[in-house]
Amino acid sequence: MTAGQARSLPLGALRTALVTGSSRGIGAAVARRLAADGIDVAVHCRTALDLAEQVADECRRLGAKRSAAVRADVRSGDALKRLKDELEREGLMPDIVVHCAGTAYYRLLDDTEETAWDELFDVHLKSAYWLAKLFGPGMAWNRRGRFVFLSSIWGITGAAGEVAYSAAKGGLNSFAKALAREMAAFGVTVNAVAPGAVDTDMLASLSPEEKAELIRDIPLGRLARPEEVAELVRYLVSEEAGYVTGQVISLSGGWMV
Repeated sequence: MTAGQARSLPLGALRTALVTGSSRGIGAAVARRLAADGIDVAVHCRTALDLAEQVADECRRLGAKRSAAVRADVRSGDALKRLKDELEREGLMPDIVVHCAGTAYYRLLDDTEETAWDELFDVHLKSAYWLAKLFGPGMAWNRRGRFVFLSSIWGITGAAGEVAYSAAKGGLNSFAKALAREMAAFGVTVNAVAPGAVDTDMLASLSPEEKAELIRDIPLGRLARPEEVAELVRYLVSEEAGYVTGQVISLSGGWMV
């Protein structure tokens, strides 16, 4: 979709999104999908600013009037406070926050050091606390807003060899459900999306044989595309999803249900 084809937003629609971890993968697909609806997008990264700038350029071509690449370490509350200040200066304060930033970790619990455990909880869960604490009050004041947290099927079912990751994502699911109850009175919805196996570089460590074995276990017989996850996120932040809150929605092709 080109900028000229972008759909116009309905009067009073949510207009600005912060998408964390959007220099690549699912986050980049989400940023592009929202931009195609005419939503302005802050494209966040931790280090890959050149990639984030490329995504921001794409967002403007797709229909966002404004899109900027921003950098912050989501593990740090101070860094996220500085990010909020930057977005205020740029006129990109979000009424939509989509938290896609994260990292995978494959280790048995016996091989998981405390530092790695803390790292995963900081990246996936503590960051969600800071994002809600920093951007939730503005949404509550305006009586409208959306939070969507990218979780994982492992946060629902658990996974051997990924205990720390599963625990962090399971905590994120509970966080989304509880926050949804707190924010509902202010017209702010909070949901989580829990994909299964998605065709991104997070699966790059798998050999062709391992990937083929994984696909054989998925009833639909293929990996999800990042754009399919983005479509679900797009719905959850839309006006049509105004009554959907406190949900953890799996997108797994029938796998692990």
